[in-house]
Amino acid sequence: MSIISHITLGTNDKDRSAQFYDAVLGAIGFSRLPKPAGKPLAYERDGMMPTIYIYTPEDGRPATWGNGTHVAFVADTQAQVRLFHELALKFGGKTEGEPGPRPHYGPDYYAAYVRDPDGNKLQAVCYASG
Repeated sequence: MSIISHITLGTNDKDRSAQFYDAVLGAIGFSRLPKPAGKPLAYERDGMMPTIYIYTPEDGRPATWGNGTHVAFVADTQAQVRLFHELALKFGGKTEGEPGPRPHYGPDYYAAYVRDPDGNKLQAVCYASG
């Protein structure tokens, strides 16, 4: 079991985020959980925590991103990392680091960094070679 229950990211446009996260998290094995209308978006991988929630802020102010923070998702393959990055750009995200090896983090560390349409920084990382 994960020691993290869930991760929440803010959005200012739930429909846009649904398109983005359905594609991008889908590329690395997550699927959207069925929720009643009006509930936040929620994603899990293999039915396990952490759950990823996408919310509009409860206080009514705009969602903003944290400078110096990001969420890293484990991908099974380098191809999934590349697809994560490609789909992020296709669905309104921006690159923060092209897919590729990051030997300064470890010998088999392969990652890509993006910002979602609301500016949240995300990473996909694969620890396996090939």
